[in-house]
Amino acid sequence: MVKVLLSDDAPQFKKITEEQALCWIHDARNYKKLEPIVPLHKKELEDFQSHYWKYYRQLLQFKENPTQENAERLSAEFDELVSTKTNYQALNERIEKTKENKSELLLTLKYPEIPLHNNDAELGARSQVRKRDVSLHTMTKEGTKASDTFMTIVQTAKKLGVSAYDYIGDRVSKSFKMPSLAELIYCKI
Repeated sequence: MVKVLLSDDAPQFKKITEEQALCWIHDARNYKKLEPIVPLHKKELEDFQSHYWKYYRQLLQFKENPTQENAERLSAEFDELVSTKTNYQALNERIEKTKENKSELLLTLKYPEIPLHNNDAELGARSQVRKRDVSLHTMTKEGTKASDTFMTIVQTAKKLGVSAYDYIGDRVSKSFKMPSLAELIYCKI
């Protein structure tokens, strides 16, 4: 079983991991969906979002130098952030949902090595989805496996700053002058 998984709040992820961290970017998108009409509500939403992103930047700083003292301070500041009450009921309801996800959103205080968002993983998957949209599908299981393998190599090389063309050429020619992607990933950990 996976110990910690960073994801959006989809329920299917809760069954495959001991602890689930939630993506701050996904949580923040819910505030962007609010469309207040009353000027006071617009101002309250803007103010809350400003405090939200200020707090997020503090979490990023924490990850650089995690201490128990800072973890406790940030936990208390989260409580203060989500205790905000406004005249905008939809905003209050959204804040309450963020409050309910405290343990998942603040799992980085326990595991500073996990990212605060999963956008990098989603961007990697997006290229496969785009290819599927254009190509529809492969004709055989072997073709699907080959396509998935190739896309994985290309996207992994891209994230590691390696030329996928050079890497595949190195492997096909069997010169092995370049380190494997697995070695490069291990070096980044």
